[in-house]
Amino acid sequence: MVTKKIRGRGRPREFDVDEGLAIAMHLFRQRGFDGVGVAELSQKMGITAPSLYSAFGSKCELFERVLEKYVEEEGGWLVSTLREENSVEAAIANLFKRASEVYTADITQLGCLVLDGARNSTDAKACELSSKFRQVTWQMFCDRIAGEHPPKASMLASYVLTILMGLSAAARDGLSASELQVIGEIAAAGFSAYAAKTT
Repeated sequence: MVTKKIRGRGRPREFDVDEGLAIAMHLFRQRGFDGVGVAELSQKMGITAPSLYSAFGSKCELFERVLEKYVEEEGGWLVSTLREENSVEAAIANLFKRASEVYTADITQLGCLVLDGARNSTDAKACELSSKFRQVTWQMFCDRIAGEHPPKASMLASYVLTILMGLSAAARDGLSASELQVIGEIAAAGFSAYAAKTT
């Protein structure tokens, strides 16, 4: 547990940074970066706005910390899915299936924070942060695909990331896991067909 002394009137108290990050993650997943203000973040954490800035630096720096925590705590399914299948076609099909389940598992936190946390944001820094994390994900796909389809790895990696972005957005719009799984099956078939093309 990480704590930090927050100064105010009277005796300073210990602020649980990890708990603060968990609260921020929940709010950002619900409404996105632009939908959550510093005042609400501070109120939910039980600290003042100046104390929030003291603990995290800025709202964007808090968002970056939250993205890091999200990937560390909830991104393991993606890595394991890519590794657990013999063929990349099977891995991608299972990836879309798992995404359909993960993105709809909690009705209060639908979709993927990395893919949707800064969607349509007017904050350039927040968009840049999300783009950085998406690029890491894209590279992971590219590396896995390159093992079997080197010439097509870049395009297929972009295809997979685009499908996941669509599944995440559709989950936030209310599509069920079963509906998303059908879409994922169609998308997986498209991946396999393009991978098998000889021209």
